Amino acid sequence: MTTTRQRLSLCALLLGTALLYLWDLGSSEYANSYYSAAVQAATQSWKAWLFGSLDAGNVVTVDKPPASLWLMGLSARLFGFSSWSMLVPQALAGVASVALLYATVRRWFGAGAGLLAGAVLALTPVAAIMFRFNNPDALLVLLLVAGGYCLTRALENGSTRWLLLCGTAIGFGFLTKMLQAFLVLPAFGLVYLIAAPTGLGKRIAQLFGALGAVVVSAGWYIALVELWPAADRPYIGGSTTNSALELALGYNGLSRIFGGGGAPSGGGGGDERVMMGGSGNLGFGGETGITRLFGDSMGAEISWLLPAALIGLVAGLWFTRRAPRTDRTRAALILWGGWLAVSGLVFSFMSGIVHPYYTVALAPAIGALVAIAGRQLWLGRKNTSARVVLALMIVSTSVWGAVLLSRSGSWYTYLGWAAFGLTVVAATGVLIGVRRLSAVLLAVTLVGGLSSTAVFAAVTASVPHMGSIPMSGPRAQEGREPETNAKLVELLKATTTKWAAASSGAQGAGGLQLASGRPVIAIGGFSGRDPAPSLDEFKSYVAQGQVGYYISGGMGPGGNSEIATWVQENYAPVSYGDFTVYKLT
Repeated sequence: MTTTRQRLSLCALLLGTALLYLWDLGSSEYANSYYSAAVQAATQSWKAWLFGSLDAGNVVTVDKPPASLWLMGLSARLFGFSSWSMLVPQALAGVASVALLYATVRRWFGAGAGLLAGAVLALTPVAAIMFRFNNPDALLVLLLVAGGYCLTRALENGSTRWLLLCGTAIGFGFLTKMLQAFLVLPAFGLVYLIAAPTGLGKRIAQLFGALGAVVVSAGWYIALVELWPAADRPYIGGSTTNSALELALGYNGLSRIFGGGGAPSGGGGGDERVMMGGSGNLGFGGETGITRLFGDSMGAEISWLLPAALIGLVAGLWFTRRAPRTDRTRAALILWGGWLAVSGLVFSFMSGIVHPYYTVALAPAIGALVAIAGRQLWLGRKNTSARVVLALMIVSTSVWGAVLLSRSGSWYTYLGWAAFGLTVVAATGVLIGVRRLSAVLLAVTLVGGLSSTAVFAAVTASVPHMGSIPMSGPRAQEGREPETNAKLVELLKATTTKWAAASSGAQGAGGLQLASGRPVIAIGGFSGRDPAPSLDEFKSYVAQGQVGYYISGGMGPGGNSEIATWVQENYAPVSYGDFTVYKLT
């Protein structure tokens, strides 16, 4: 039964989360202009909204499925296209994720554990970026947590309905970020097979039903794209065969894990680093290996409470090794621990394109594990081994937090070691079994354990982050978009053609489109290497008077050299600062 104190505590958590994610939300302007251009296009064309096109004329799509763009596009249609209207669904997805994680953990472990799990998620630095940014990851996290909530409900009484809803949430996660959503499926399937309170045959049949729900909820859109006449829809950006299924299995699938080909929209890591402005290897995850999540690239994003989560997971599985098959503590540890283990190992060892912000998908699992293990160990602290493990979780959190803060230098280093001092006191009290002032001891533990990640998350949220590879920290990130020439923008605004202009690659074209409010063809899509439009198609557009200008310069990559050569051979150039403009009509 929910008490008034619990309701007030939940309200405080959600209000604090909303404040963190919504405050000065527009400071990041258009954040990732690649997705911003698609959101802008979605406000001008329903077909662009449906397919996730980069322009309202529907030449080529973004290289991800469009579910997150659907939400941002609807918000921008409702409130008018702006930075705020685009980003507010992302922030609200963060608040909803915290609320759902609280509700999930609370069902089996009480309001205190639910509040701690939600707070850990809210205060993870990578969450403080991605719930204020326009990449697909915000909606992905919400759908994954929704899947975890539905699975928890299904485990309570073997409910087929809740298990089907779990599969549906994961299916829509696929429509948000494709195969990354499926990384939780091994843990979800295993825990239901082990712990659901029904017969083995029924459990297996239910899991097949849930798999069917995943296929239907993800597959309807893939079928729609594949059955829609290719000549009447945009080219599927990032694919090699104009196929959403091939995109999922290729560029956004196996090539992400194993590297290699199948990625015209990003190719090798080197090409993407040049386009995106990654700083060395920091924006690309660092070296592969078991320590990648703790390294300079990913460590400050996600690993603040990762040591505590891993310690709690291992200890919890050991302590519950002889529990009944349906034991809820062990089931929860398998659910969230499997989520963390599978996703964490994939992120650690994948050799294709990987960015630090992917790790936001680990934050719910870390929050749940810390809360569940911490709560169970606290309740069992009369046992010496429970006290030792709990003290180890506390100290490891503070030591690692101090190390991460020291990487940023300045006053953060002193804060980290001050938090370490607090937690040493708390860990000592836990270890020697102090019974008096237990509430004070618990408060000191929580303050010391969460202060480092909380400060870094708050500082991260206080500065603007722009560009294609957002990373946490106190330094503002400037996008590498060209400084759009004011006269050129006015030139594009005055056009009445279907497309104001065409330019190679989404980086340059997106900036021009956002500045002018007029559709601009991103020749070749994200990297400039998608075969859209072809030279013949582009000639047809020009012949029909549908394209006002061809623009080279700024940040656009080489793109379709045939189109560039044809334009240069047939039209006279005019200089607009860093841009060269060819009038086509």
